[in-house]
Amino acid sequence: MPEGLGVREVPVELRVNGVKHVLRVKPYERLLDTLRRRLGITSVKDGCGRGECGACLVIVDGELVPSCLMLTVQARGRDVVTVEGISSRSLHSIQEALIKVNAPQCGFCIPGVVIAAYWLLEVKGNLNPSDDDVREALSTNLCRCGSYHRFVKAVKIAAEELRARKALGARD
Repeated sequence: MPEGLGVREVPVELRVNGVKHVLRVKPYERLLDTLRRRLGITSVKDGCGRGECGACLVIVDGELVPSCLMLTVQARGRDVVTVEGISSRSLHSIQEALIKVNAPQCGFCIPGVVIAAYWLLEVKGNLNPSDDDVREALSTNLCRCGSYHRFVKAVKIAAEELRARKALGARD
């Protein structure tokens, strides 16, 4: 609906990367747009707008969600995690591993890949994934540069690092 035709904004409270936000949004505003335009979270990309490319992936209450398909009002009272919220350090093990295997090419898909890998390893707790497990977790991510084999390798390296840290009682 075009701006100015009487559509009222509604109040929404949600937590993004552990920080509570109280906003007023249009009922049809996508979570993707709220994250990027209102909250300045630029890791969430607007790729296809149909939930098919993975560029806008976020984790909502433990589930991997394309933020282009979710309305902000649907995230009311929920926890949203983006790449900016996955590590207390500068880089998460997944990001370090992607760099190590030279996976980032243009970089557009990387935040979605990082979130999907984080979901597999940290949220689902699969710290010993098979290649098929990794491919399945990343199956919603499209990469125009064709770095898929490097993504699998990087996730396996990150899993190994996270297993080692867990054995030592350290956290990422």
